[in-house]
Amino acid sequence: MGTIGAILLTGGVTATAIAPLAPDAANLPVRQILESVDLETPTTLAALPGLTNGPSGMVLYRHDFTRGNDTMMSLLQRLGVSDVGAAQFLKQSSMMRELLSGKPGKLVQVQTDGQKRLLNLTARWSASEDRSYRKLVVDRTASNQFLVKPGFGELKPTIRMVSGTIQTSLFAATDALGMPEGVATQMAEIFSSDIDFRRDLRKGDHFSVVYESLEADGEPLRAGRILSTEFVNAGKPLQSIWFQEPGSKGGYYSFDGQSKRRSYLASPLAFSRVSSGYGMRFHPVAGHMAAHTGIDLAAPAGTPVMVVGDGTVRYAGWQRGYGNYIVVDHRNREATAYAHLSRIMVRVGERVSQGSTIGLVGSTGVSTGAHLHFEFLENGVFKDPLIVAKRGETIPIAAASRPAFEAQAKRMKLELAAAAGTQIVSAN
Repeated sequence: MGTIGAILLTGGVTATAIAPLAPDAANLPVRQILESVDLETPTTLAALPGLTNGPSGMVLYRHDFTRGNDTMMSLLQRLGVSDVGAAQFLKQSSMMRELLSGKPGKLVQVQTDGQKRLLNLTARWSASEDRSYRKLVVDRTASNQFLVKPGFGELKPTIRMVSGTIQTSLFAATDALGMPEGVATQMAEIFSSDIDFRRDLRKGDHFSVVYESLEADGEPLRAGRILSTEFVNAGKPLQSIWFQEPGSKGGYYSFDGQSKRRSYLASPLAFSRVSSGYGMRFHPVAGHMAAHTGIDLAAPAGTPVMVVGDGTVRYAGWQRGYGNYIVVDHRNREATAYAHLSRIMVRVGERVSQGSTIGLVGSTGVSTGAHLHFEFLENGVFKDPLIVAKRGETIPIAAASRPAFEAQAKRMKLELAAAAGTQIVSAN
């Protein structure tokens, strides 16, 4: 599994199983069956599980995901296809070239015969954040020609449940569980105003998550939305459920109906660590004590930078020692600033929404390495961003939506209890 991101949430874990719930495997009967198999006989191989009779005696199934440096040949070799004719056809197909363009991670499944000739190739991937997916199917015809059929489909959500215990970090726990990166990121964002994941985690903290897995033809393509989650930090339980009021875009709420969405995110980076705090410090370039007007967040170059609150871009360009620099105006004469960016992705006057990406971490201007310098201002006066970010107010559920919310909250409590009750397994 790919890692979740840059540097957050230092590491270890005891973790859990994924639902659906089932009897304890330790109590199930176990039988061992030994049977000799003649591996030289194609008809015997065809009788093995996972193999079906094909034109040349058997059909082998394999799947993998595209990688950033893939060529059509490297992908086919990894999938066990040795078929010059198929490789030439796929390389020349404009539709198949789309498979290797854009983001990696597209699911590719093949069927081959006993001579490793390609019988079928099916690729699926989610092209956007909506619930649709792209599909390409290549079939070998009876005359040994190849047909490419593009298509679209609707992703079907299934419910997954996960729970785990922190030994040293959220990152290590979710990674050991095999939890999708998007789910781990969502959980960190949901609780970012309540928990400083850089400093507040304790050994023995535990969490439960109920989330959607979005599938295409029964194959998981990507994680969907967290539906409910609980995180117990230093003995204090924090819960959150997804709820969408009529006419709204939806959001996360505590079980008492208070919105989890505050005026500002706790951090503009999903995963990072504070490398230099707010206040007086020894300046690493100037070589003397000087006021540090914000905080520095260490992260690899290219890490997405999120705007911490809704607002309007006041400045986006080069600013002396700040390098590539963005200033966003918020309500109540408050503003945030983001410096040393490798790339600016907004323009002056643009309206931005909390959590949207406005740039990428870099080391432009006066900088000793890749990081984000982040500032918060009230009426033009610098304030400590770590303190200010936790002050944003929350908005309760509207009275008219309260009955529907309470019914959903009741269901989600039961599902979280089921997730927390899954069997604990060692993941060290």
